[in-house]
Amino acid sequence: MQFEGIYTPVITPYHDDFSLNPEALARTIDHLIAAGVHGIIVAGTTGEYYAQSPEERVELMTMASDLIAGRVPVIIGTGAIRTEDSILFAKAAKDAGADALLVATPPYAYPTGREIALHALAVDRAANLPVLLYNYPGRMSVNMDEETLDRLGRSPNFCAIKESSGDPNRLHMLARDYPHIALSCGMDDQALEFFAWGARSWVCAGSNFAPEAHIALYQACAVEGDFTKGRAIMSAMLPLMRVLEQGGKFIQCIKHGLTLRGIDAGPPRKPLQPLNKDDKRELEEVIRTMNTAIAKITGDAT
Repeated sequence: MQFEGIYTPVITPYHDDFSLNPEALARTIDHLIAAGVHGIIVAGTTGEYYAQSPEERVELMTMASDLIAGRVPVIIGTGAIRTEDSILFAKAAKDAGADALLVATPPYAYPTGREIALHALAVDRAANLPVLLYNYPGRMSVNMDEETLDRLGRSPNFCAIKESSGDPNRLHMLARDYPHIALSCGMDDQALEFFAWGARSWVCAGSNFAPEAHIALYQACAVEGDFTKGRAIMSAMLPLMRVLEQGGKFIQCIKHGLTLRGIDAGPPRKPLQPLNKDDKRELEEVIRTMNTAIAKITGDAT
């Protein structure tokens, strides 16, 4: 599988009682596909998989896959501490019609490079689907190091990696030493650098509510190769990225941003709390300013 373009880790909309809102999920998926995203990721961090029961996760992956209905590729997350649970989710994802899996480092357990590889290979054997690896030491505490990547070379299914370490040295290492594993940007404020180093895709939570802006940057850098235009778009987007990352309110911001598009994303599940009025106002102003700036750069309304 070739990962090309913008991949949105879709939120999970909830009612005020924290039950799943299928109507809002359907509207979110239709909105993303109409905007032109290139794929949708289900059960990523942005989708709050960690706050869902196994039964809910399987229900959600099946529901989302049915709603997407083959219009774009669907990648389903298998994140879990226990390998046995990741295998369960991988098999359920395959049954649901997933085009690929998202395989992350097991959190909290602090596995070695060898142990991460054995975990990922076990998931691969269980489902035999293309895999987008997910390296996020900020949440998982460890990197998918060279030992991990070397061992994963045993299977051609490991075809891409979402790199979210924020470490430019890892970006260089992956681009130089592992060209057979496609780079996918997982660090929003480094998207320009990822595209410069050959990344062809970007997994970006902000595309839930601002797909046009994210597509514009991808189009400028990866398709047109116009990094002067890309720098201008990136400059317009950086204030939004700062707001999303500050204060541990990432998912809340993504959900409120989608609500501004007329889709009621609902609250995050606890322990997270919704944004307060000041946070909402700041986010709204940053989005307006970004959209105006990008519209001038591209000549299109966002």
